[in-house]
Amino acid sequence: MSPAPGPAARAGADDTLDVLIVGAGLSGIGAACHLQQQCPTKRIALVEARQSLGGTWDLFRYPGIRSDSDMYTLGYAFKPWMGEKSIADGPSILAYLHETAQQHGIDRLIRYGHHVRHAAWSSADALWTVDIDRDGTEPVRLRCRFLLMCSGYYDYQQPYTPDFPGRQRFAGRVVHPQHWTDDIDVTGQRVVVIGSGATAVTLVPELARQAAKVTMLQRSPTYMVSRPAVDTVARWLHARVGPKRAHALTRWKNLLLGMYIFRVCRRQPQKAKAAFLKLVRQQLPAGYDVDRHFTPRYGPWEQRLCLVPDGDLFKAIRAGRVEVVTDQIDTFTETGIRLASGTELPADLIVTATGLRLKMMAGMTLEVDGQPIDGAQLVNYKGLMFCGVPNLASVFGYTNASWTLKADLSSAFVCRLLQHMDKIGARICTPRLDDAALPLAPWVDFSSGYFQRALEQMPKQGSAAPWKLPQNYLTDLMSLRYGAVDDGVMRFSG
Repeated sequence: MSPAPGPAARAGADDTLDVLIVGAGLSGIGAACHLQQQCPTKRIALVEARQSLGGTWDLFRYPGIRSDSDMYTLGYAFKPWMGEKSIADGPSILAYLHETAQQHGIDRLIRYGHHVRHAAWSSADALWTVDIDRDGTEPVRLRCRFLLMCSGYYDYQQPYTPDFPGRQRFAGRVVHPQHWTDDIDVTGQRVVVIGSGATAVTLVPELARQAAKVTMLQRSPTYMVSRPAVDTVARWLHARVGPKRAHALTRWKNLLLGMYIFRVCRRQPQKAKAAFLKLVRQQLPAGYDVDRHFTPRYGPWEQRLCLVPDGDLFKAIRAGRVEVVTDQIDTFTETGIRLASGTELPADLIVTATGLRLKMMAGMTLEVDGQPIDGAQLVNYKGLMFCGVPNLASVFGYTNASWTLKADLSSAFVCRLLQHMDKIGARICTPRLDDAALPLAPWVDFSSGYFQRALEQMPKQGSAAPWKLPQNYLTDLMSLRYGAVDDGVMRFSG
């Protein structure tokens, strides 16, 4: 994919845009690249709430920040990952995004400090009117023919932190990783990290390099899988067939392997569980209480697996620099945390790696022809559009694989949809659900706390295609990249 100069680069502040992309992170930059290539005559712009591009990879600055999936699937299909490590650190991923945006001219289309607040659709005009608050200046109103939401799924301002009893009593510092700052120095300190998810598993071994002691305090364990940070097969291919082919082959290798593991986990959970725990036992000292500290209460892949690159967490445990404690918090004290068992964990710094707070569509409110839209009443169409909402798509990646795999397919579908509308002279596209009796279910079949806390606010999915969210790359590939755009469900008008 190469840069395509055209009207997109000339869209002015007062122009009616063909496509307005909300968010300049992994999804938004990728979507803009697809549109530049596939729909070069379209006028596009990106609005980004922050003052820099990169989304998650610019926001998170905590020690050790890295990908929790390989870069051959987290990276774009059209831009080979050239880094040495497959499990890459945050600064390397951010550099990759900047390079992509610059190579394709996307950086010139981004309007920073733009917070979308409300979007109103008019069928009479076949336009969205988007109200936007701007940092340090007056609000602005933009109009567009198609609205593409690429803002991710969580609140950038407010992470999730439980109301811990006695927190105000603690004399040390309490910080959430989402709000990590450069002035935090853990050298020689006793650190307690609350949590057992991907963030905690990333932070703990990194903090242990300088801290006097790090304790990972968890309410319950998570499935953990060790994986080499460097993909030796990818590097071998890179040297022999070149970066582009190596990237494509490794991408397919990794996504098919991931799909196979997910399938085994869902169909033979006890077999998968035994295999995961066997690998964990092999990396911990003899006699370690794996049943208590590393055996989850749920089945494999009911939540995301935690990736442990090069076994760094297990190495830190073996070296005595990290302790894992599985217990409930009774209260914070002046000097640490008292547990339900009565044990007290002394701490100078407490890190609350307790998860995210979901925030769909950047918290923007919607209305269609004067009628407010309740997000919880929406029904998903092909995993990116919604019944009864015209000319709007929302990119949401996989929960069981790399985010970008689905984001790439979603952007490709939007391009095909816009091309089809141009071909038939339509101005409006709206998914319509005619079967009022179609059984509905939660949008995502996932037991992670951050999803469960927000289920009542999230859209629904149906029991059959195209209303069902398959969470399967091959199914989505056939539907989004090769399936009929005019499928009898998508209605065109105007």
